[in-house]
Amino acid sequence: MASTAITRMAHEEIKPNIGSRILNSKAELLAGDLGPQLRELLEQRGVLVFPKIDFDDDEQIAFTKTLGTFAPEMQDGTNHKIHKITLDVKENPQSAEYLKGSLYWHIDGTMNDTPILASLLSCKVKAPWGGNTGFCNTYAAYEALSDAQKAEYEKLRVIHSVWATVFYYEPEPSLAKIEGMQRIGENELPLVWNHKSGRKSLVLGCTAHRVKDVTPMESAKILVGLREWATQEEFSYSHEWSVGDLVIWDNTGTMHRAEAYDPTSNRMMHRTKLQGEEPFE
Repeated sequence: MASTAITRMAHEEIKPNIGSRILNSKAELLAGDLGPQLRELLEQRGVLVFPKIDFDDDEQIAFTKTLGTFAPEMQDGTNHKIHKITLDVKENPQSAEYLKGSLYWHIDGTMNDTPILASLLSCKVKAPWGGNTGFCNTYAAYEALSDAQKAEYEKLRVIHSVWATVFYYEPEPSLAKIEGMQRIGENELPLVWNHKSGRKSLVLGCTAHRVKDVTPMESAKILVGLREWATQEEFSYSHEWSVGDLVIWDNTGTMHRAEAYDPTSNRMMHRTKLQGEEPFE
C-alpha cells in the first residue's frame, strides 16, 4: 500500500513574542496540507512572513483558501478579486482616502460584530523610502498586564468609530467629511476580547473613540496608555518589505499599521482576507 507523505512545516521565530518566518516552498504551500498547521501557528505568533514567495494573484487566492473561508472584498463576477492597497487615487479611486487611516494602529472590522480572521498582504511595488508594516501582538500585551490591570480593563467597554480616525491625518476636516464618515456609524465593543480558545486580547486602535462611562480625560489616558503598552518593542514587529514577500496577520490578536512613506509613490500591495469566525462577544 502506498503511503502518503506528510509535509512538514519549516519555520523560525522572528521575535520572542511575535512573528515567525515560514520557509516552505511555494509548491508545498499551494498543496494545502499545511493549512491547519499554519492556522495554529498564526494564532500563536500573530504574524507569519513568507519571504519572496512571489505568489501571483491567482496563487495568492488559492493559498488563502487553504487557510479558511475566502472573504471577497469586491464583486467581479467570480467573487475572488484581489484588493489593491495603495494611496494612488488612479489605482484605487474608491478607498485611497479611506486608507490614509491605515497609517495608524488599528484592527480591521471594529465596526462589525465579527471581524475578519486574517489578512494576507503581498508586496508588488516597494515605497522608495519607508513603507514598512508594523504589527503588535495584543494577546501578549494583555497577558503581560498585572492581575489588577486585567481586572480593571475587563470591565470596560469602548465606543469605536471610523469618523474618529479622520483627526489622525487631517486635524481640521470639513463638516461634510465628518458627516460622511459618521454615516458609517459607531460600535460598542469590550476592551478585552474573551476568545473561544480561552485566551484574551486587547481591542484597541485608532477607531477606539472613547471608553464608555468614564470622563474624556480618563478615557484618553486609558486608550493612549494601552496603545503605548501594546505597541512597545517587546510585543511588536516592523516588517521591511521586499518585492514578492507575503505576510499574514491574525486580525483577532494583533494590531497593524502602514509606517510612513511618500504618499505620492506607487507603493502597491495586494490583499486577500479570511472570513471572520468569531464575534467580538
